[in-house]
Amino acid sequence: MSVHDELTSVQRCLDDLFRSLGRLEQHFGGDGLEMRRVRADADHLRESVALLRDAAPGFEQPRRPELVTIPDTPYDRTLWTDSDDEGLGARDRHAP
Repeated sequence: MSVHDELTSVQRCLDDLFRSLGRLEQHFGGDGLEMRRVRADADHLRESVALLRDAAPGFEQPRRPELVTIPDTPYDRTLWTDSDDEGLGARDRHAP
């Protein structure tokens, strides 16, 4: 597995851990010393993984592709005057 795959896997596990901790807090309450300590440890772990991700060589977050606006105005027809209609054959000949 690549470093990117490993870090992504760790991040998914951390997300699962935080969901489970949320359910445990509902059951035990979040005010107890034990629950606060577990939550603090999980927060430190998340911060440490973020630092590791930043330090990993060549690791970049996936980026959304830049959007390109396509105008609604018709194209200039002179752009296609020097070419045949693709897939339709030449203008003065018939298709087989």
